[in-house]
Amino acid sequence: MSEDSDGRLGTGRSSRPESTTEDDVPAYVRALMRHFVDLRDNTHGGSTGRHDKEDHFARAVELLHPVATQVLREMNTLLLFESGRITATGLQRTPDGGLVASWDLSWPEQRSVGVSPVVLMAYYGIGFHHPHLRGATVGDWPLNIFTRSDAADQLHLLRAIASAELHNLVFQADYTIVPAVSRRRDFPEAPVRE
Repeated sequence: MSEDSDGRLGTGRSSRPESTTEDDVPAYVRALMRHFVDLRDNTHGGSTGRHDKEDHFARAVELLHPVATQVLREMNTLLLFESGRITATGLQRTPDGGLVASWDLSWPEQRSVGVSPVVLMAYYGIGFHHPHLRGATVGDWPLNIFTRSDAADQLHLLRAIASAELHNLVFQADYTIVPAVSRRRDFPEAPVRE
């Protein structure tokens, strides 16, 4: 529901304003629309066959690699004091015939308590219509990456997935697995706005 100009609640089903351009639409909305149109049209990146869709996915993994490693480097630097190790699997075939690629961040405190690393994952399950992004503990997002710009647009999403992953790992263990907290390093506080 949304409010109309008189402050009354409406259905919110109005069409996009004529003056809206592609550049005005946030990246996440464009990605969702591509995802939903693919579902409607039974395509992915304009392709209908599994082989071509897998080719799109392989390219998406290549494009996503620098963005995923950037996110994990940021976390390693700022929260783990460079004690972590980032590993990338590259594109792999799963036992059931699907495809997966992952980027993991592990560190001594996490390993010592036996919880999983922070995981960013791109996967295209064998029974799936199209690929997705996820974490080990965090659910699915559409993966519609066909250009470097599409990959760069995922930075905010991968940061959110990595943050949720670390949050969930702290709940599986405790805050002491995060060196920036356990070693009492203070972060500058954001100014309080009144």
